[in-house]
Amino acid sequence: MSSRAWMRSFVLLTVVVAIGGSIAAWKVSSMRQAAASSANQPELMETVTVAVAKELEHREATTSIGTVLALRSITLRNELAGTVSQVMLTPGQVVDAGTLLVALDVSVEEAELRAQEAQALLAETTLTRMRQLTNNGAASQEELDRARSERDVALAQIARTKAIIAKKTIRAPFRARVGLADVHLGQYLNEGTNLTTLQGVDEAVHVDFTVAQWVAEGLRVDESVEVFATSNSSPTDARIVAIDARIDPTTRNAMVRARIEGNNNAVVPGASVRVLVPVGAQRKAVSVPVSALRKGPDGDHVFVLESDKDGNTRAHARRVESGTVIGDEVLILTGLSPGARVAASGSFKLREAALVTIVSDPRTDSRTEGWSGEQ
Repeated sequence: MSSRAWMRSFVLLTVVVAIGGSIAAWKVSSMRQAAASSANQPELMETVTVAVAKELEHREATTSIGTVLALRSITLRNELAGTVSQVMLTPGQVVDAGTLLVALDVSVEEAELRAQEAQALLAETTLTRMRQLTNNGAASQEELDRARSERDVALAQIARTKAIIAKKTIRAPFRARVGLADVHLGQYLNEGTNLTTLQGVDEAVHVDFTVAQWVAEGLRVDESVEVFATSNSSPTDARIVAIDARIDPTTRNAMVRARIEGNNNAVVPGASVRVLVPVGAQRKAVSVPVSALRKGPDGDHVFVLESDKDGNTRAHARRVESGTVIGDEVLILTGLSPGARVAASGSFKLREAALVTIVSDPRTDSRTEGWSGEQ
């Protein structure tokens, strides 16, 4: 390489090094200025509302689908065949015990009854005369016994005919609501024809539902469950009256029967209802607003508000085990003590050791009674 080319390369390298040094010096100076500027800036402060964890007794619950059953419910059928002569079935009507519902033609039986009553009257007269003759020695004991037997047979025939008439006169066995019916005058009914259904009108109803075997083991008679007729209805209290002794070998579920007192037609027999069933024993828990619970890859956590050495309020993440959501509250089973102050609204903005300022929230003011301001 010639001396001139070497000098040109040397000059170029010198210029490049000088420019690089200038840029590095400028960068270092800028970083120092930025660090100094940031050191003079106040720490970022997040705004949140605060709530105090409240202790309560809690029992876990599971949901089951139940069926409402009337205390008394039957399918009405005729025992004897015959032609319909009277119909008093009005679907939906509430009838009292003994009310006539369906009458079959009994004209033949009534005629037979009159003949049998006449025969019985004659047999009674013959028996009276035979007693007198026997007392006077004009008739034997055998003749007296025969007359008594004929009288008894006549009375038995009357009783039989009356029973047939009664069976062809169908009455309500208890106070009930009449179901749908398709019975008409002049219709011939075979024995055992379905006439209608009768649902007892009582001050109480039963609710049958199934629960898993392990749930049934923890239930006891007289325990309370809550019944919901619709998804947005208020709960109705029911009391467990029986737990089936048999576990279904296919589903491993047990049938449970609860009773609703004072139903007053709030739930209709045959309806499907939702039953909230208690599970396990009572346990202590604390409740916080739902907005206080945060979920992350490491599990559930809340931000507990504590004062640092300078008296500033900072947020610290705390792992918790969450439970049931009740309205706007969520139960914390483990990880949080009663009285702990947690960030509620605005907690989604927080990070570990974040500086916070607290504002008032009407929804959580009642939870912070006895605590004023930041600490």
